[in-house]
Amino acid sequence: MARTPPSSATPEATSLSDLQLDLMRVLWSRGACTTTQVTEALKPERGLAHTTVSTLLTRLEKRGVVAVERDGRQLVYRAAVDEAAVRRSMVSDLLGTLFGGDAQALVAHLVREDEIAADDLAAVRELLAQRKADRT
Repeated sequence: MARTPPSSATPEATSLSDLQLDLMRVLWSRGACTTTQVTEALKPERGLAHTTVSTLLTRLEKRGVVAVERDGRQLVYRAAVDEAAVRRSMVSDLLGTLFGGDAQALVAHLVREDEIAADDLAAVRELLAQRKADRT
């Protein structure tokens, strides 16, 4: 069974629901999985039926988000997009939809609404300082 590395996908292909993200996290963390393996991994948190997981995987495969290969009688799924590409796409969608593309407004909102803990804010400051140093 050949494996190809995850690729970037178009923004519409990487905008995922919470349930789809949970399913993708299984594939990102475990690699190639059968429907049964994904169902078992999601069982404690979601308790989904095998048929539901199968339907979700099929829909994601049609969108190019997962790839499928046959291994004997089983279908084996793997992520066809990487997690970073999905994050980029979904944050871009959020930024455009709620903040009109204004990244400063998004960050200001997170800080004002106490969405960022003090430790996280310190880490963001370090990232900004590093980015500034890299540009000079």
